[in-house]
Amino acid sequence: MTDRKRSTAPALASALAAAAVLLAAPAAHADVVDVAYDCQTPIGDKSAVSPIDIKAVKEGAGYKLTMSFQKGVSSSPVELGKGAMSPSAVIQVGGAEKAAVPVTGPPNPEAVPANTPIKITDLSGTYTPKKSGKATFTAGVLTIKALGTTTTCTPGNSPGPSLQLDVTAAGGGDSGGSGSGSGGGSAGAEALPQTGPTDSALALGTLGATVLLTGAAGVLWLTRRGRQAES
Repeated sequence: MTDRKRSTAPALASALAAAAVLLAAPAAHADVVDVAYDCQTPIGDKSAVSPIDIKAVKEGAGYKLTMSFQKGVSSSPVELGKGAMSPSAVIQVGGAEKAAVPVTGPPNPEAVPANTPIKITDLSGTYTPKKSGKATFTAGVLTIKALGTTTTCTPGNSPGPSLQLDVTAAGGGDSGGSGSGSGGGSAGAEALPQTGPTDSALALGTLGATVLLTGAAGVLWLTRRGRQAES
């Protein structure tokens, strides 16, 4: 093998590897979003802000959603014993389609002292898309049941999506409509988020792959021209 052939092979391999990395851009974007809950409790109205994180894991034809609360919300005038409180909530889906996904979690694993913000356990549920495309997941109404009472907490600050994800419907359903939004956009499911860096990375990956492969082809062509000139 000539020196030119030895130098050309690594160049081509590097070009292909770089193109593969650029094209492997992530299809999900998550944000921890502050949600200001307005709660209607048995002892009057209360409010609290909790950062909300939503994650999704592909399971069969659907996605397992997990909603996490980083701070407690509401409170009780009396101590809540272990297992006395049961939480549930709704995750609003927007983008490719509009849907409401119920999520539930286990009762409180430890007693909650009186007049102390109630820490909500992780809530989970399954979302099965009927349409393929970009979907947003936003915190919806939170419900807390304890000691025979019900507290309903509604997001009052129009929080943006905590998660934006490319979803695939079983059987390859049609893609939904488009819109605009981001981690700080309006609540609910009416807006299709602009993933920004993700879309740019995909576009850059395609362009980068073309440029790099074209460059590699040019190196091979010059090598052949050089051999013809020598002969």
